[in-house]
Amino acid sequence: MRVLGVNAVFHDPAAALVVDGRTVAAAEEERFSRRKHGKEPVPFSTWELPVEAMRWCLEEGGLSPRDLDAVTYSYHPDLADPDGPGQDARWEHLRLFYVERAPHFLESALPGLDRRRVVHVAHHVAHAASAVFAAPPFEGRRDCVVLVADGRGESGSHLVGSYTGGELEVLVRQPLPDSLGLVYEELTEHLGFHRSSDEYKVMALASYGRPTMLDAVREHLRYEGEGRVRARDVPWESLAPARSPGTEPGPEHADLAASVQEAVEEALLGVVGWAYERTGLRRLTMAGGVALNCVANSRVFREGPFDDVWVQPAAGDAGTALGGALYVAAKAGDDPQPMPGADLGRSWDEDELAALLRDAEVEVERPADLPAAVAAALADNALVAWFQGRSEYGPRALGHRSLLAHPADPANLERLNRVKGRERFRPVAPMVAQERAPEIFFGGPLPSPYMLFVHQVAQEWRERIPAVVHVDGTARVQTVSATDEPLTARLLSEFERRTGLPVLVNTSLNTAGRPMVDSPRDALECFGSAPVDVLAIGPFLVRRRRSAAA
Repeated sequence: MRVLGVNAVFHDPAAALVVDGRTVAAAEEERFSRRKHGKEPVPFSTWELPVEAMRWCLEEGGLSPRDLDAVTYSYHPDLADPDGPGQDARWEHLRLFYVERAPHFLESALPGLDRRRVVHVAHHVAHAASAVFAAPPFEGRRDCVVLVADGRGESGSHLVGSYTGGELEVLVRQPLPDSLGLVYEELTEHLGFHRSSDEYKVMALASYGRPTMLDAVREHLRYEGEGRVRARDVPWESLAPARSPGTEPGPEHADLAASVQEAVEEALLGVVGWAYERTGLRRLTMAGGVALNCVANSRVFREGPFDDVWVQPAAGDAGTALGGALYVAAKAGDDPQPMPGADLGRSWDEDELAALLRDAEVEVERPADLPAAVAAALADNALVAWFQGRSEYGPRALGHRSLLAHPADPANLERLNRVKGRERFRPVAPMVAQERAPEIFFGGPLPSPYMLFVHQVAQEWRERIPAVVHVDGTARVQTVSATDEPLTARLLSEFERRTGLPVLVNTSLNTAGRPMVDSPRDALECFGSAPVDVLAIGPFLVRRRRSAAA
């Protein structure tokens, strides 16, 4: 079965190709268009087809549109209720029209495709499949509870299901207008950030506050029982004044963020606790935008009833492209395989990189030992752009399109935030050699390869790696396996040999308002415009030219 999955409904347009149950390729349209989240320049582009991502996936798989057995679209018009609770009918009727016409749009975008092969998959079912089928087995089994939580699907906001005996069963669908995701979006907007985009900033800000408004928030956001929540009608202005974009958040804003974060965590614990009691299953898988809240994920791991928690690395709407494809493949009789990693995007071979660097007329060197050369630069406190292999699918830089720095210099947090145009309160994350992680980080699942949980930093290490320690003593950890990521693992080993630290600062390779770097051209543009010292691109190094005066 050859299935192309497509997301083009709310935001994060993306495509994924699954052949005989195996994930071949997956990419977000923003990496091609350079429009972050597919939201600019006009709101209608939130529903844009991921034309370039679709074409690339087919090219990567050596297929033409005629070769496809199915194309999935992660929204089902039969479940939509444009005039229902929590819906804005002006937009929802337009969205429904677009969804119903999607087979025609896809046929036009992919000449040779028979539009009768387009299959609509329910939005939350596609999210659920992206977690259930992509997760590696746990103790040799794939049975699990699955929780999908986001702003909204067709007419609901979260789904609880179970996967046993090869079948996905939906246990609860939370109807709108109640929605944990929409409440968090409203909070994001109230605090002066971009809705459906900057929720992670609110999560970071919450660490600076105290949940002083928790009782008031619980009146509007709480677990109600039977796997359902109440989450609506929060009187934001009565709790804290709206923040104007560009102004500094005050303590009242941090306290409001902390209060809502706490209430969301409590509600999630209630939902997953009910799911465990209902099913008895010992593993939880998660997807949906709320599953990108790594602070909440960690609390679910620590305090929830499950022995294992696995979160889809492309948990946002981009992941529904992969989930829809895996779901239809499974329904057709294929055995969906766990995703091989998050590095499912584009790559360039050595000859292609050499030609591009020649055309760019930059001074290039090719060290005999790239990890050793980069580790030496990092040990000397250089900022390094690290461009290696296939790009990541999902919002986290995981050692393929990363900006790296020395973790022992506390000034590197401010330095990186300046480079990337980020707010001062936002932390950066550590990547750590997998075998060394347990002595440095605790309180979350290890290994943790996808940077989707926060861990406490051991007291004796906080002064050694201050650049990656958040104000609350936590860090959003990425563990690096020598088996899965040999080049990055060697870099960490070489850095430790020079500094005694098996940790590097890792943040995404991009600047403010821009998607993560994807192509060599993107990397060169970012390197040329930002104060980064070294670009490690494939086997090559490009160093920033020093002025004659220097």
